[in-house]
Amino acid sequence: MKIIYSNGNVGEALPEEELHILRHTAAHIMAQAIRRLYPEAKFAYGPANEKGFYYDVDLGDRKLSDEDLAAIEAEMKKIVKENLPIRPSILPREEAIAFMKERGEIYKVEHIADLPEDAEISFFTQGDYVDMCTGPHLCYTKALKAFKILDQSGAYWKNDKNNKMLTRIKGTAFRTQEELDEYLKQLEEAEKRDHRRIGREMDLFALMDEAPGMPFFLPKGMILRNALLDYWHEIHAKWGYDEVLTPQIMRRTLWETSGHWDHYKENMYTTVIDGEDFAIKPMNCPGTVLVYGIKPRSYKELPMRCAELGKVHRHELSGALHGLFRVRAFTQDDAHILLAKEQIKDEVMRIVQLFDEVYNLFKLPYTIELSTMPDDHLGSREDWEIAENALADAITSLGKTYKLNPGDGAFYGPKLDFHLTDSLGREWQCGTIQLDYQLPGRFNLEYTASDGQKYTPVMIHRVVFGSVERFIGVLTEHYAGKFPTWLAPLQAKVLLVSEKCADYGKKIYEDLKAAGIRTELDDRNEKIGYMIREAQVVDRVPYMLIIGQKEAEEGTVSVRFRDSGKTETMSEADFIAMIQKEIKDRA
Repeated sequence: MKIIYSNGNVGEALPEEELHILRHTAAHIMAQAIRRLYPEAKFAYGPANEKGFYYDVDLGDRKLSDEDLAAIEAEMKKIVKENLPIRPSILPREEAIAFMKERGEIYKVEHIADLPEDAEISFFTQGDYVDMCTGPHLCYTKALKAFKILDQSGAYWKNDKNNKMLTRIKGTAFRTQEELDEYLKQLEEAEKRDHRRIGREMDLFALMDEAPGMPFFLPKGMILRNALLDYWHEIHAKWGYDEVLTPQIMRRTLWETSGHWDHYKENMYTTVIDGEDFAIKPMNCPGTVLVYGIKPRSYKELPMRCAELGKVHRHELSGALHGLFRVRAFTQDDAHILLAKEQIKDEVMRIVQLFDEVYNLFKLPYTIELSTMPDDHLGSREDWEIAENALADAITSLGKTYKLNPGDGAFYGPKLDFHLTDSLGREWQCGTIQLDYQLPGRFNLEYTASDGQKYTPVMIHRVVFGSVERFIGVLTEHYAGKFPTWLAPLQAKVLLVSEKCADYGKKIYEDLKAAGIRTELDDRNEKIGYMIREAQVVDRVPYMLIIGQKEAEEGTVSVRFRDSGKTETMSEADFIAMIQKEIKDRA
């Protein structure tokens, strides 16, 4: 793939950068199409990303419809067909500002003002359209073979809610039409699996205007949630954790000591009680610190593993809220481990083994990312290096690999992020292990070592699900609502063919309930085909027991299997034994 750089040199794109360059060029072609259709448009940022590209555009009071997006895509196809050459140029900073002002590009002018004063500004021109950019780009517009405008959303300029809301127009591009078609097919499947739609269909949860970003869990959603949390309690007891529960609201002084007041205040909900400032907790960790500090601690108590299903609240921008994936109130499945420095490697290895057990159950493979010291951090570089090396050593000792993510650690310590891959190949960041040398010291935590001396412990912040709500959203899409039997809100449904078999069907229903199986009886006056389809497609029930005259006479059940679509006749006892084993084994 031939590409052109900002200095005018032409080269060959490396395989790993081809998609990025294609998509970056596509963003420019989209901007040119928008300018042709809406000459008053003013452009902000238009980058490529791992999923495609977008451009943030100021269209004044204009609201785009689906027809408008289709028109933009059609205009892009015209530009591609025109095969316009893409040519770079460079201007000194002041000339670049004057040039952008002349074209009315107020956002580009502000962008230039953020750049170093001695910077030269590069531009790329295609036909009558000029865009400020570092490149590189394709050499001609015709080299863009396969692209699609996907949707639009709102986006604040510079991601600042105090700035104007712009229109973000999103699209994607690929090397070939075949690759694009495959991606669009995947998007279509992802839309079918959208947890918000499945949540409505299955009556799992609701999102209401009265509490933006704060999900309501409905009875069936609570069954699923409780089944998941029963497993969480079980696995944590197995791995030696003690559970605690800390208050929702704590004094401002606590958050000042922890550092959250200075580093995270804008995301915290605050209130005044008895004339004092309090905050609703956005994190569980300071509460666990107070639990540790209740009494003197000995090295014999370490590692001290405190697990907490703590409800936290964080103020997220309204435009960022998204189903269960981005919320303002959620339950974090936390654990905070206080330990000696020499115990870090073994404990991190132990945590990863717990993660393996959990993620393998849900068939969610993962990759690991090590995030290192950010610019805004607490503590010395030496402490950070020790902590980063300890995490890396633990991972490699388990025979696992990790990707480095420089500068993206939490303000108090480096972290390992676990990115899960679902059944559609999408990645979700869920589990995390964060090392913290700072918080125990800020709260003057100590333990008495075997030599009689007092030392400050290290804290590990650790989540498996990440957030219970978000993990339920991930599982809903991973399984497309077809949860494994142990997790399914409804495990079996008894469907009556006619009133003649009502007594037998009700007996089966009562027997299943008595055996601890989550079940419902459908005795409506509907055709059996309709009832099966509703149980299969809407309720997504693992097993449908079809009860007709034949089954009533023979004392059997006809079991329809959700996943295979097959139907098998068996005795009630055999069915109960089969499903109970499946539930017990979490198969």
